[in-house]
Amino acid sequence: MSKGLLDNLRIRPRRMRRFEGLRALTEETVLRPADLVQPLFVKEEGAKEPVESMPAVYRFSIPDLLEECRELLDAGIRAIALFPKIPNDLKDSTGTEALNEETLVLRAARALKEVLPELVLISDLALDPYTDHGHDGVLADDGSVSNDSTVEILARMAVLAARAGVDVVAPSDMMDGRVGAIRQQLDEADERETAIMAYSAKFASAYYGPFRDAVGSVRSEEAQPIDKRTYQLAPSNCREALRELSLDESEGADFLMIKPAGPYLDIIRKARESTHLPIAAYQVSGEYAQLHAAAEKGWLDLDACMLESIVAIKRAGADVILTYFAKRVAERLDD
Repeated sequence: MSKGLLDNLRIRPRRMRRFEGLRALTEETVLRPADLVQPLFVKEEGAKEPVESMPAVYRFSIPDLLEECRELLDAGIRAIALFPKIPNDLKDSTGTEALNEETLVLRAARALKEVLPELVLISDLALDPYTDHGHDGVLADDGSVSNDSTVEILARMAVLAARAGVDVVAPSDMMDGRVGAIRQQLDEADERETAIMAYSAKFASAYYGPFRDAVGSVRSEEAQPIDKRTYQLAPSNCREALRELSLDESEGADFLMIKPAGPYLDIIRKARESTHLPIAAYQVSGEYAQLHAAAEKGWLDLDACMLESIVAIKRAGADVILTYFAKRVAERLDD
């Protein structure tokens, strides 16, 4: 028998992939349901209603929200991120409803904490669900978003959220100095145990469209698109993102978030290498919707691509992953 060209090959990485047991033994990145946060949308009343641009995602009234959260806990999902859909007649130019102690999201938080105290409750802090113009802050006379006026409102919102039972407030507005102001207000209000998950590197992304549909901040076809580039990060900028992450850490953030996740895996990796804080990443509505759309066409295997995309986010360095797939992933991991 003639000698093969590779008969003396000693290093054969494939021997460690021969069967499932070996592959599991050497698996480097392990995804757990406890790594995931399920974003949920709450509405005032009525049966749950589907979000047209996000298959299998719904807006829940508070009673249905409680039932959904029970199912999430049973599936191993321990944390949710709560977003309200505010009726249009409660919206105005300054987001007045955000400071109403009986506003929808605070009533939902109190109900959740009473029935499911073990659930980790994260609440978004931003004005875009409450403003009639759709921006994440109040507008100055020249039409720009007023940084300092917005931060004052966000800090007050944080205190109301903490008093309603929210465990983690998540400012998603990208205003300068808001993490420090929120931390100061929480501490002065004796809400020192409330954590801050800062949307530290939130990019002015084209992937947010379905979310705006879900919370009702979409605009009419005749209106100009909302331009948030004066406060959200340019997709081209890495160093600026790292600067924002560093600033939020110095101001007292407990988690640092990158959003979106999939298109910014490099930012997640650099963040992981630059801080000891937990890193969160948000697999946003557009990422979710595009996988569903391709799967509906028969072009992709939804479950396989879903799991691959989320493992990639964790492999890049995220400790906490917000994803609309959370419940589905937990169910697949349990199979």
